[in-house]
Parts: sequence; structure tokens; C-alpha cells
Amino acid sequence: MENILQLQHVGKTYLSGNQQLTVLDQINFSVEAGTTLAIVGPSGSGKTTLLGLCAGLDKPSSGSVILQHQHLELLNEDALATIRNQYVGFIFQNFQLMPTLTALENVMVPIELRGEKQVKQRSMALLDKVGLADRSHHYPAQLSGGEQQRIAIARAFANKPAILFADEPTGNLDAENSEIIVNLIFNLNKESGTTLVLVTHDVELASKTQRIIRLRGGKMESDKTMAATGFE
Repeated sequence: MENILQLQHVGKTYLSGNQQLTVLDQINFSVEAGTTLAIVGPSGSGKTTLLGLCAGLDKPSSGSVILQHQHLELLNEDALATIRNQYVGFIFQNFQLMPTLTALENVMVPIELRGEKQVKQRSMALLDKVGLADRSHHYPAQLSGGEQQRIAIARAFANKPAILFADEPTGNLDAENSEIIVNLIFNLNKESGTTLVLVTHDVELASKTQRIIRLRGGKMESDKTMAATGFE
């Protein structure tokens, strides 16, 4: 199977005062298209930084990040934005919906940016899939946290991403809503054949993926393929 994502000797450092702070060091792995991967590790291990580099939201200090055969570290911001718009979906812990747009309008944004047709119909179909077609005209402030995250999932799948990045997608939700969100992500992912890379503290959520990479102190501590996905 073809690799959709490759990291080669990736490092990330920041200047903190006069000191150089190494957040990631010599990260090497590749992700096959259509597979599911969890990145786990304690707070401060570099998980969210790594996800940002994989998605082209930030550039590595060293090494290469190759997404859909494109070396992201060589691209300018406009080119990176185009890559993200074409291939990438995001789900964040804090939802990141636009507060002045309705649920429907939030989902429509990525489709409109691609200049595609039947924007409203496709967006409503996605809202229906996450069970919120009846809340399409509500604004984020009028929705619960679980509902906002369901809108965010619909938006993430709106541009039919080749790869979906999820950063602690259940981090701000209670157990009941977390289960709903997890089921939605995996079911939509399976249906669309999207590659899934998620960062999580949730061991149970991580166990549903086919592979788990564990970070510690900015280095890869382990890379395990699970015997079964644990998700039906």
C-alpha cells in the first residue's frame, strides 16, 4: 500500500530565552493510506507539535515531512494552504468553529473554498450523518460541546480529505459524548477510506487504531501495530 505521509529525521527546536529547547528529535515513520494511527505520550512529549508538522501547520527545524509526495518544509504558506485544503481534514479539542456562522455555514466553508458545487446539499447531508440536520441554523454558542464537536467532524469530512488529523478530539467532552464522537470519527473514516492520525491521552481511544506511536521527551519510544483495530 502507498504511503500518504512520511517523516524523515524530523526535529523541532524553539529558542527559549538564550536556550534552545528541543521538542522533537529524530522522528522517523511513515503512514500507509487508509490506515489509522494514534500518537500517545505524556504531556510535553511533543504530540501536538508532531501533529502540526504532519499537517503542514508548522515546519520542522530539521528533516523532511512528505505528505502526498510533497515535501512540506520546502513549500511557502500559500502552497501549504493549498495542500491542506486539497488533502487534509482537522478535528481539534476546542472545536474551532466560527462563532458568527451557523452550523450549516461552518460545514460549508471548506467546500466553498474548493470552489465545488452543491455546497448546501452536501453540507446538509454531512450534518445529517452526524445527527444534527435539525440544528443546521443554530450558532455554536447555542450548541452543547458534544454537538459542536459533531459539527466539527462534519466540517472535517466536508472536503473529502485524504488524511484526517484529530488532536484530543474527546478532550473536552464527558464519557457519553466522547463515545458518540469516537464512533462518528471511526465510522465516517471507514466509510470514506480516509487515513486517520490522532493525538490522544485516552488509552481506550488509542486502542481502536491499527497502530500506536508513543512519544517520550520528544523521541519515539515505541511504534506498535495492533493485532486488531478493536473497532467494529
